[in-house]
Amino acid sequence: MAFTFLPGRSKPTVAVLRLQGVIATGGRLGAGMNDGVLAPMIERAFSKGRPKAVALLINSPGGSPAQSSLIAARIRRLAEEKQIPVHAFVEDVAASGGYWLATAADHIWADETSILGSIGVISSSFGFADFIARHGIERRVHTAGKSKSFLDPFRPERPEDVERLKALHAPLHEIFIAQVRARRGAKLDAGEELFDGSFWLGARAVQLGLADGIAHLVPKMKEIYGDKVRLRTYGPRRGLLRRLGTEALASAVAEVEERSLMARFGL
Repeated sequence: MAFTFLPGRSKPTVAVLRLQGVIATGGRLGAGMNDGVLAPMIERAFSKGRPKAVALLINSPGGSPAQSSLIAARIRRLAEEKQIPVHAFVEDVAASGGYWLATAADHIWADETSILGSIGVISSSFGFADFIARHGIERRVHTAGKSKSFLDPFRPERPEDVERLKALHAPLHEIFIAQVRARRGAKLDAGEELFDGSFWLGARAVQLGLADGIAHLVPKMKEIYGDKVRLRTYGPRRGLLRRLGTEALASAVAEVEERSLMARFGL
């Protein structure tokens, strides 16, 4: 989508959406990013005050593929309906699902130290079968359906479970790849392997076509929309539970998960 700015009497406005943290389901009192929590904020950003553009400030190591897809699809739908260009600005990291969110933008900008990529699918867990055996703990599970106890962490890992998990990963990976190719198109370096889960710093990501340039929010928006541009920031509204402080435990759990994912990228 091309963008132009024609000077006029009114000051142009750019709506700024901060997309930060792990992309997760909505079952933890609003902890993590998900479509349900972000939907009102995204809708307001595209609708209030006729913005000249929407800017996404992204700092996410990824998370749920489904929620990544839903959030990105919502941004694209509104951008196309309202004919508003979208710019993504990567802070520390836009990796895995975080990069999926970045592809919702028409243009992706990064800092030289930003990390981008990790276009792949991962599942991780722990196995406690030996632990409970050493402590004389007997695991009792009764199911109807042979796959109902899929990847039970308290039982030895079964080869058939691993194969089934890989069969789920493969189509998810292809969907992710299709999203990147559809949004980045001919910008991508066809001579490089971009979809094996690798990640790169900002300047290299630009060379590979995963980003459009090295730039920061304020100077880039002033360059495009003029020195008088106003930035209007949107964030999730604080619900009653959050105001009362009853989501402290969920937030702590989310922070541990986010730190774990960030550690994969040396952050």
